[in-house]
Amino acid sequence: MFKNYFKIAIAVLKRRKFFTFISLFGISFTLTVLMVATAFVNKVVSSDYPDLKRDRCLYVNRVEMRNTKEGWYNQSSPSYYLAEHYISTLKVPQKISISSFSRRTNAYVNDKKIFIEYQFTNADYWTVGDFIFLEGKPYTQQQISNAERVAVISESTKKAYFGDVPVAVGKYIEADNVSYRVIGVVKGVSKTMQVYYADLYLPYTVSKTDYKRKSLMGDYKVILLAGTKADVSRMKQEFNAMIAKVPIDNKQYDKMYIHADGAFEDLCRRMVGDGLNSGVFKLVSLVGLVVFLFLLLPTINLVNINITRIMERSSEIGVRKAFGASSRTLVYQFIVENLILTFIGGGIGLIFSILVIYQINALELIPNLDLRLNVSVLLYSLLACLFFGLLSGVYPAWRMSRLNVVRALKS
Repeated sequence: MFKNYFKIAIAVLKRRKFFTFISLFGISFTLTVLMVATAFVNKVVSSDYPDLKRDRCLYVNRVEMRNTKEGWYNQSSPSYYLAEHYISTLKVPQKISISSFSRRTNAYVNDKKIFIEYQFTNADYWTVGDFIFLEGKPYTQQQISNAERVAVISESTKKAYFGDVPVAVGKYIEADNVSYRVIGVVKGVSKTMQVYYADLYLPYTVSKTDYKRKSLMGDYKVILLAGTKADVSRMKQEFNAMIAKVPIDNKQYDKMYIHADGAFEDLCRRMVGDGLNSGVFKLVSLVGLVVFLFLLLPTINLVNINITRIMERSSEIGVRKAFGASSRTLVYQFIVENLILTFIGGGIGLIFSILVIYQINALELIPNLDLRLNVSVLLYSLLACLFFGLLSGVYPAWRMSRLNVVRALKS
């Protein structure tokens, strides 16, 4: 039976080639956009190099001060003082990474200007993150304590600054008019990994800013690494208990919110949340609404085209009904035909997605970004195809099953 439905579906597609082209274009274009977007989102929210211990980590990226009487607030990142003086006293975390957010500077090589993003880190930063060292090694706690001007650079920075030299370790790189001795080269980190992305990594003790300033708000981020997954909840409880005892250092505010979140919760809080709400529900709802509306437009187009196809096949439907075909059989046949059309469009969309992703990676629009169509992306694409096929096929199929036999034969 399915074989016959398939033959009928192919014959119908060949009958009106223009409608078929419009249908396949709408399906393939929509699925291409969805698959590329899903691959990007999957890259952002999934554990990836060098953030491979994400299931054992909590992230502290935001400090929010509120004046509850007047209803206003101020948001910033944690200061080094907050990280070192309070957060570092926690007992449950195995390691605590402290690093600044990336800053940008210019460097000049052979009269050519290149942009370098750099951040300052502590020694545990290299233990919490699973960096791949292509040359050398990270700086030690002793070198940090001595405020040595040493640096770890990315693979792309090595190529941009030193050219095709076989070894960069031992050479000097200049940033903000200060020369640093390169002691390590790491595999480049994607810019979607904001916690770890940089071209140049430096000890926090060589920072020109006053990292010892006694303020809770600053320009740093903290990652807490638990020994096991089971310790994560204990680590969060200890963090919350410690934060509740931290005194507010500004009399303008009477309430302070600092959270240690999981990776996805931290992403949501930074994008749409605040100190009172993580923003997970808001972001998921917003993304879901955008995807639904994006799918709805081509689905409505397909419904209209399918209804037109039904009107053209009214005589065929009348004959089949006259010979005893039930409405249920006709509905099932049309839905199967529509699913076949949808999956053909999905196959074309898959090919387009592979080409688009390959082009995005080749152009390096986002540094070190390597998008891939993995199993999750393909699964989401399959679900999208089913959604398309069912949503755009059920109503036209129902309309077809309601056609009167006599009217259908007369038409």
